Amino acid sequence: MIASELAKVALQNLMINKLRSFLSMLGIIIGVTAVIAIISIGQGATEMIQETISSLGSELITISPGYRGGWGGRAARTAGGIFTLELGEELKKKSPNVAQLVPSIQSGGLLKYGENNYQASIVATASGYENIFNHTIAEGRFLIAEDVDNYRKVVVLGSNVARELFGNQNPLGKKIIIQMGQGRFIFEVVGVLESKGQVMFFNFDDQVYIPVTTMMKRMTGSKYVNSYSAQATDSEEAIKQVEFLLAKKLEDPDLYNVTSQEEILETIQQVSSTMILMLAGIAGISLLVGGIGIMNIMLVSVTERTREIGIRKALGAKRKDILIQFLIEALVMSMVGGAVGLVLGWAVSVLVSRYGGWTPTLSMFSVVVGIGFSSAVGLVFGIYPAMKAAKLNPVEALRYE
Repeated sequence: MIASELAKVALQNLMINKLRSFLSMLGIIIGVTAVIAIISIGQGATEMIQETISSLGSELITISPGYRGGWGGRAARTAGGIFTLELGEELKKKSPNVAQLVPSIQSGGLLKYGENNYQASIVATASGYENIFNHTIAEGRFLIAEDVDNYRKVVVLGSNVARELFGNQNPLGKKIIIQMGQGRFIFEVVGVLESKGQVMFFNFDDQVYIPVTTMMKRMTGSKYVNSYSAQATDSEEAIKQVEFLLAKKLEDPDLYNVTSQEEILETIQQVSSTMILMLAGIAGISLLVGGIGIMNIMLVSVTERTREIGIRKALGAKRKDILIQFLIEALVMSMVGGAVGLVLGWAVSVLVSRYGGWTPTLSMFSVVVGIGFSSAVGLVFGIYPAMKAAKLNPVEALRYE
């Protein structure tokens, strides 16, 4: 028999015992479904995160305090006590490749307007932040230098915050209450941003922006900022310049981190690839279970078809012919299971991605991995039953009842 005829016979045998065939393929189906879903969801989420980070701005650099642990797990020294507004100005002036640099303090608080409340992320920063992170003004304006210089209590709202607090009203000029801890502060709305979207579970539209000096002088009394964000003309050169200046201030390189947008994207790609492969490997264990199921059912099939094997050998079929026949049957069974798993895996990834807000990616890599592994499992676990069938003595096989 040629391969196409053997494949046709194999499919017919699958249809004769539909339930048994389905149960035999179930492990393969589950394994391929899990592998395809994990790879598709992971790749789609990674691409969305990378696109969002890229959209924040070009040549973006983040300067943040580092940390060094002390003995017994206690905190030792950090750079948090030296990241001041003055240091930010010095870094900007003495780094020729830094076009813009702004400080920022991240916090959270409850915003109130009338009967409406909204828990938002608060970013205390300065003029220029909107340019560095590519924010677009929908209404009003962003923070300006005079707001920072005069510690003004003005606020720019993200689109979600504006909608939740004001609905269809125009928020410009309205007064809202920002509650942080035990403090309650009245701020005037001067601007609303266009929607920026979210990365995974972090939504940029849930942020509000106030002058960094207002946070420091009127709200917390802090002398230090959390980090600096900068836009460079050449990020590689800018990082060298900033690190040189910080090295003179702090001496210990572990006490600060200077990262570029490219480094962040590379790190995300490396981490996500590792996680995807690890999870896909774990999910692939069920393929082995499916392989055992196929081997069991093929052994049963060999026993049930002993007389058929004897007749074929009596008519001139060689060991090789019987071996190939049963191997093809195992391969067809695993490939059908792989194809079903491929469809189900894609369906699962589409459903899950709808809730995550990204588009799943069905790459050729994931298809090859899913179908390739299922086929390999079918061949490996089909060898023993096929060899057992091929070695049957035709005389004894014909006597089998």
